[in-house]
Amino acid sequence: MIAANSDLTARFAQAMDHLAPERPTRLGIAVSGGGDSMALMHLAHQWCGAELHVATVNHGLRVEAGDEAEFVARAAQALRLKHATLHWQGWDKRGNLQDAARNARRHLLTAWAQREGVQGVLLGHTQDDQAETFLMRLARGSGVDGLAAMAPAQMADGLHWVRPLLDFTRSELRDWLRASQIAWVDDPSNDDTGFDRIKARQALDTLASMGLTRARLSETAARMADARTVLDAAAANAAHDICRFEHGDFVFDTARLDALPQDTRYRLVARAVCEISSNAYRPRLSALRKAMTCASATVHGCLITRGARDLRITREANAVRDLRAPLGEWWDGRWQVLRPDDQHAAPHLSIGPLGEAGLQHCNDRTGWRLPRASLLASPAVWDGTRLIAAPLAGFAPEWRICVREPRESLPSGRYSH
Repeated sequence: MIAANSDLTARFAQAMDHLAPERPTRLGIAVSGGGDSMALMHLAHQWCGAELHVATVNHGLRVEAGDEAEFVARAAQALRLKHATLHWQGWDKRGNLQDAARNARRHLLTAWAQREGVQGVLLGHTQDDQAETFLMRLARGSGVDGLAAMAPAQMADGLHWVRPLLDFTRSELRDWLRASQIAWVDDPSNDDTGFDRIKARQALDTLASMGLTRARLSETAARMADARTVLDAAAANAAHDICRFEHGDFVFDTARLDALPQDTRYRLVARAVCEISSNAYRPRLSALRKAMTCASATVHGCLITRGARDLRITREANAVRDLRAPLGEWWDGRWQVLRPDDQHAAPHLSIGPLGEAGLQHCNDRTGWRLPRASLLASPAVWDGTRLIAAPLAGFAPEWRICVREPRESLPSGRYSH
């Protein structure tokens, strides 16, 4: 058993050396308290290639979540690692809870990592997670993107997100924990067959007798990831000819978009939707396909309008209705508003959507740089309920609007006004 433990520790070190060859000086670890993430924390501590910071996300959805966060905090303290519990209180009871929780976890971890100054975040996904996800998406009729493997390492939001356990099975990690006398917490929902993931987990044992092992499914997912890379490149090449970036909106030539192969067409629009909504996960293909055939439809927090000449994708006004940020900070994940050079700092000012209340003050349409629907969701500067500036609508145009450059290979354009 000692030899097996040494082998697993060595495999982890090899994975880290491969995925993080530049040896970051400071790394974050997402730890829930379950077996996979507890193994990740202890293996990373033994690897000891960087200063480690630990975070636990408490979604507030189970009464046990607080105790589990405390458990992780004690375990991290025993290793002399800094720990933080990140609380989510933002679900509005609308939409898919699991999707909302997943997005919230990513946003909370991103903000925490940026505060801590870590260069990357380790995630505890295993070969089992890869295989379970493959089965779940296969059951939903997913295509290449949905069936593609999780990336072992990727860059997003200025951070390296690393999954060093993708070649490790859940059972071998638990065997290592037992042999090392390390405790973990079992989430009671892991036995709830009301969840598709648990059904997939139980199905894996049956499928293994047919040769559909965790390893084989993971290999197939990896091949799907290779295919996705080729399709992404084809979409990127097409985008430069038929798409423009217009003050935060993506605008496609309708006829040329419709003439593209189906996969390229949906891939481009999904990518644009994710950029505008700052969502790392693409919308369901069925929802996207339906939205693209309508004159006007909402999907993934975006508004898609289809005309004879253009298909325009903008932010949905309702999605940002209550969103506020202090002046000088990023609003909706991609906008900044800069005050004129001759104005002093005003900490009481905030950025929010222009909305109907603000647009009624922007009567001179010659100053409108976007259609009405786009302006409703555009950033404006407010002093309480008083509109101070809405440059994209021609109100106080001496203020300057900056929009974050698209993170994927979509056309760039004018990023400030």
